[in-house]
Amino acid sequence: MSKVIAIMSMSLDGYVADRNGGVAEVMGWYMTSGSTEVQTGGSDPMTLRMSEASARHFRDLTSELGSVITGRRTFEDADGWGGNHAWGPAFVLTHLVPAGWPRPNSTVHFVTDGIDSAVKRAKAAAAGKSVGVHGADTIQQLLNAGLLDEIHVDIAALLLGSGVRLFDHLAGLPAVLGNPTVIAGVGVTHLRYPVRKA
Repeated sequence: MSKVIAIMSMSLDGYVADRNGGVAEVMGWYMTSGSTEVQTGGSDPMTLRMSEASARHFRDLTSELGSVITGRRTFEDADGWGGNHAWGPAFVLTHLVPAGWPRPNSTVHFVTDGIDSAVKRAKAAAAGKSVGVHGADTIQQLLNAGLLDEIHVDIAALLLGSGVRLFDHLAGLPAVLGNPTVIAGVGVTHLRYPVRKA
């Protein structure tokens, strides 16, 4: 059965981006924590360099994904992933489809009729694999709607002090999580929590 998994890097004090929206600090471990190379795939492939423990964890996590749900800001910041996300078809939550999209041969789709529709479409596209979720606001919406099965957070070894928080606008708290899986990397700790359903 397809799971919906939130996937984000954040600072130890809970920020996924700095006060200017920059993510270089919280995502630095992808590029500077070791010498093990990981290829991302997709239309705009990158070579990541991380510790062996982080690389193994990253490969295991991304190999189970069949699609992704994200928000409009993440889509724009990533320049639409060149039309094809590395984790499979991408479903972008938005009120309006941006000019020039959808594009021929692209696996980026736009969902204008809500989060439930995005989850249904992403699960169907994942064909039994899991659905990854990007973006603080999108993760908050899914958590508030009871649609997340797991929260995966990469805790970067830094404190930002301000910026965009991952868990800022939550309803129905407390949210009870199950026991974490913990993997220590270099400059990052990988945490994976099951979300207990109410």
